[in-house]
Amino acid sequence: MPLAKRIIPCLDVKDGRVVKGTHFVNLRDAGDPVELGKRYSEDGADELVFLDITASSDRRNIIKDLVRNVASEINIPFTVGGGIRSIEDTREILLNGADKISLNTAAVENPKIITEISDTFGRQCVVIAIDAKRNYSPAEDKRITQTDLGPCWFEVYTYGGRRATGIDALKWADKVAELGAGELLVTSMDRDGTKIGYDIPLTRAISEKVKIPVIASGGAGELEHFLEAFNIGLADAALAASVFHYGNYPVPVVKKYLKENNVDVRL
Repeated sequence: MPLAKRIIPCLDVKDGRVVKGTHFVNLRDAGDPVELGKRYSEDGADELVFLDITASSDRRNIIKDLVRNVASEINIPFTVGGGIRSIEDTREILLNGADKISLNTAAVENPKIITEISDTFGRQCVVIAIDAKRNYSPAEDKRITQTDLGPCWFEVYTYGGRRATGIDALKWADKVAELGAGELLVTSMDRDGTKIGYDIPLTRAISEKVKIPVIASGGAGELEHFLEAFNIGLADAALAASVFHYGNYPVPVVKKYLKENNVDVRL
C-alpha cells in the first residue's frame, strides 16, 4: 500500500526566533521555535523541520541547545538543517534530538559528504534540501521544463538563497539520490512566502525524476495548494510555514480537507 502523505510545518530560525519572509528576504518574526514545535506536534503534524537559515552564510555551526530544546517538546520525526558540514556535525545534531539532518550548501560544495553521512547513519537520515529558482535564459545542458510562463530550467541556490550555482536542479536531484540521499526537500524560491501555490512544474519534474520521497515547499496559501502538491505535483509530503505560523489553516484543518478529497493522510 502507498504511504500516507505527510504534512510538515517548517521552523526557519534566525537569532533564536522563527522568521518568515518572501523569496527568502524581508523576514518577519513568527514566534518561539520551542512553543511552535510543541504546538505542531500536539496538532498532529507528521514531522517537523528546523532550518537555521543563516548558519551557512555566517559560516557557523547550528545552535545545538535550541535544537535540543525543541526536540524535548515534540514526539514526531524531527529534521534539522543549517551549517551541518561533516560526520561530526551530524552526530552532534542527532545526539541533540534530531532524527534526520538536512544538507544544502555543504552537499553542493562537497557532494561526497552525502555518501559519508548516509553510510554512517543510514540513508533515511539524510535529507537534501534543494532551493531552486526559475531561470529563463537558454541553456543547452539544462533540463528545460514547460511552465506557466514558458520554458525554463531550475537553478540551484546555496547559502540561504544568496548564491546561484549554475546547477540544474533536476540533474542535481538525480545525482544526490545516487549518492545516498534518502529524501529531497524541494523549495521554490519563486513561490516562497507568496501564498500563491506550490511550483507544481518543479515539484512534478523532480518527483518523476527520482525514486526517493520528495517534499514540496514554497508557496502554500490555500487548502487547494496542498491538494495540488499531491495530486498534480506528485509530492510525498508538503511543507509549509506561513499558513501554520499565522493561523491561516492549522494542521488539523489541512488534514481534514485532504482526507475529504481522497488523499491518504494520518488523522
